[in-house]
Amino acid sequence: MLTELLLENWKSYEQARVNIDALTVLIGANASGKSNALDAFAFLNRIAHGAALTAALQGDGVLPALRGGVDWAARRPNTSFAVGVTCRADEQTDYQYRLECTLSDSRCEVLSEQLTRVRYRLDRNSLRKRDSVLGQIKLFRTDPCEVGSPTVTARLYNEKQGSPRQVSRVQSVLTHLVGQKLRQEIQDGVVVVVAALRDIFILDPIPSHMRGYSPLNERLDSDARNIAGVIAALPQEKQASIESVLTRYARKLPEKDIRRVYAEPVGKFKSDAMLYCEEHWSDSGDPPTVDARGMSDGTLRFLAILTALLTRPRHSLLVIEEVDNGLHPSRAQMLLDMLRTVGEEQEVDVLVTTHNPALLDAMGAEMVPFITVAHRNPHSGLSQLTLLENMKKLPKLLAQGSIGKLSSNGVIEKALQLEMDFPAVEQRESVHV
Repeated sequence: MLTELLLENWKSYEQARVNIDALTVLIGANASGKSNALDAFAFLNRIAHGAALTAALQGDGVLPALRGGVDWAARRPNTSFAVGVTCRADEQTDYQYRLECTLSDSRCEVLSEQLTRVRYRLDRNSLRKRDSVLGQIKLFRTDPCEVGSPTVTARLYNEKQGSPRQVSRVQSVLTHLVGQKLRQEIQDGVVVVVAALRDIFILDPIPSHMRGYSPLNERLDSDARNIAGVIAALPQEKQASIESVLTRYARKLPEKDIRRVYAEPVGKFKSDAMLYCEEHWSDSGDPPTVDARGMSDGTLRFLAILTALLTRPRHSLLVIEEVDNGLHPSRAQMLLDMLRTVGEEQEVDVLVTTHNPALLDAMGAEMVPFITVAHRNPHSGLSQLTLLENMKKLPKLLAQGSIGKLSSNGVIEKALQLEMDFPAVEQRESVHV
C-alpha cells in the first residue's frame, strides 16, 4: 500500500511530501496547491496503466488532459519535474519509486528513474514496529540521458553494476518491465509498486451523471455515472451486503427513514440498471420508491463515496476532492464516521480534501496527526505541505478555537506565514480568531 507521495518541481511545488494514512485530510485555501497534489496521484495512476508520459499529462482519445497539461506540469521556469511514492509491501519491506521527467516541445520523456527496495529491522519488543534500516538495493536505475536521445539505459539489479537494458523514453521504465521475465527481487518490486499505483482511484461524483440508467459493470467510473450498474452486477450475496450498508448509512441522511437502497437490472435484456430507494414518510400506505432521477445531489454523492469504499480492492487508495460537497453540515460527523469505519473494515485508505468547518470540527484532536495543510509561501509563491501537528503554535491556536473555526478564518495560514517569514516577530505576536 502507498504510504507517501513525493513531489519535486511539480506544478506549484518545489519539494513536498504527502503522508498517507488510513484517513488523510488535506486542507487549505483556494489555490493553495491541494488539487495540484491530487493531480500527481492521477499522473502516476495513468502511467501505471500503460499510458505514455505525454498522454498521461496532455490526454488522448481516451484520457482527458490533466489540468495544465504538459505546459504546466513543471514548476516555472523549470523544464523537468519528479514524482515518487513509497509503497509498503510488509512490516519489513518498503519500495521507493521515483520518476523524473523532462518537458520539451509539448512532449514529456523520462529523464531519470529508479526503484529501491528498503529492508528494516523490527523492534524486538514489537514485531510491528521498525527499529532501523537493515539494508537497501536499487532494483533498477537509469544512466544519465543524452540530449535528444530517444532511449534511456536502465540498469537492472544483478549484484554488480546492473544489467543494461535500452528502453524508450516515452514511457516509464516501470511500465516497460511489467510482464517481462525478471530477477525475482526486481519482479517483486515492480509488481508491488504497479499494483499500488493502479489501485489509486480518484472519485469525483457528478450527480447529474448518476441519474440515468447505466450498463452493468464491474468497476465504478470516476464520476460514479455507473453506480447502479456496478451494484446490480455484483454476485447476489455481495450485492445484498453492500445494499444493506448503503441503507444503514442512508437512513441517517434525511429527516425521515429510508427503508431500502438498492439497484436492479431493467429493460428487456436486463443489461442496464437503475438506483432506487424506498422512503418512509408516513405510516399509512406503501412506502414510495424513488429512483436516482428524484434523489438529491447530496444523497447521490454520499452513496457514490460509500459504494466506492465498499467495492475498492483491499489496500488501495481512494482519493476524494471536496468530500462533503452537497452534504448538510449537520451530517459531517456521520460522514467522518463512515469514512473511518468502512475504510478500516474494507482496508481501503482514504485521502480527502475539504473546506468544511463542520467536518474539521467533527474530527477532534485525535485526527490532528492526519491533517495536512496546503499553503503558499508568501514570498516565493511556492505551495508547501505542513502536517498540522508540526505547527509550532498549534496548542495556542487550539486554545482559541476549533480546527474548523481556525481554518475558516484563515488563522492557520496566517500562523504558518509567521513561522516561515518572521521567526523573531513570531515570538512576540499572537494570532487571534
